Amino acid sequence: MTSYKLVYGKNCHLPVKLEHKAMWAIKTLNFELTSVGERRLLDLHELEELRMNAYDSASIYKSRSKQYHDARIEKREFKEGEKVLLYNSRLKLFPGKLMSRWSGPFDVVRVSPHGAIEIRNDDSGPFKVNGNRLKHYSMGDSIGSFASLDLKDPP
Repeated sequence: MTSYKLVYGKNCHLPVKLEHKAMWAIKTLNFELTSVGERRLLDLHELEELRMNAYDSASIYKSRSKQYHDARIEKREFKEGEKVLLYNSRLKLFPGKLMSRWSGPFDVVRVSPHGAIEIRNDDSGPFKVNGNRLKHYSMGDSIGSFASLDLKDPP
């Protein structure tokens, strides 16, 4: 038993032996150039067919996932003078547990046909945002009901 096999648990293959085997394979293939060329051409065609099948299945998957997500998009129509809330997407790093990502309310100044909406706040001038970042602001009695509660100590 060789020391290499004792250390690594397998036989040592020197590059000379591998080179000799590779040279033998090249010699045997060189004698049959036409069959080797045909086999190589068939392999290339098969590879191209596999690539086309993968491309087709990827495009089918992409179109189905787009259709799935597009069906779940809410269509929101905004009119001038409405109150809206603006989604703050930059509030990501440790915003606080109870801090809301929605700021506002803002007034809608102008609605463009392609989804850009110009809004204005009392504190700032008008600016344009994407309509997907807005939602309708509903002024309900839910906030007022908490203000009307009497929070004194029980008797």
